[in-house]
Amino acid sequence: MATRAIAHGLRGFTHLFNAMSPLAPREPGMVGAALYDESTWCGIIVDGHHIDPITLKLALRCKRYDRFVIVTDAMPLVGSSADSFVLQGRTIRVVNGACRDDQGTLAGTALDMASAVRNAVSMLGLELPEALRNGERIPPPSTWASAMSSGRIAPGYRANLALFDERLHIRRTWIDGVSVIHDA
Repeated sequence: MATRAIAHGLRGFTHLFNAMSPLAPREPGMVGAALYDESTWCGIIVDGHHIDPITLKLALRCKRYDRFVIVTDAMPLVGSSADSFVLQGRTIRVVNGACRDDQGTLAGTALDMASAVRNAVSMLGLELPEALRNGERIPPPSTWASAMSSGRIAPGYRANLALFDERLHIRRTWIDGVSVIHDA
């Protein structure tokens, strides 16, 4: 089914492995089709909860690095001091960095993009420049991410930037060109 969708123009897989039909011996499933096809893009959540780091490392061996985009699956808690929120009538709590409901079911993450890039370096062994590229990569307009793209650094574009220290912690951001200094 997934290979037919690719043949008909599918180009992006939002959260590789997450709630997808798995790779199996007699059916590539959505995961196998995503990793096999060279023209598709795969979003990966590098939080250590959604996908085991070994599984992600295997995926990176199967497909060119420049076809992966680090995504967060971030929930409303990111950037706040709250430890819970309500989603579709269920209370979701942060448990060791993962958002879970009362039954323990994964319901997103409290992962910000800076932490996702740090995790790509520490968990997956990516070099920092490659992890940063995967965190900022915007697939071509014909893919799923075009609606989420934030532009580029160039005259006439909004300046949304982040300055990191040597441990990849955010020290300053610019949102729409306005500077915000973060606590050390």
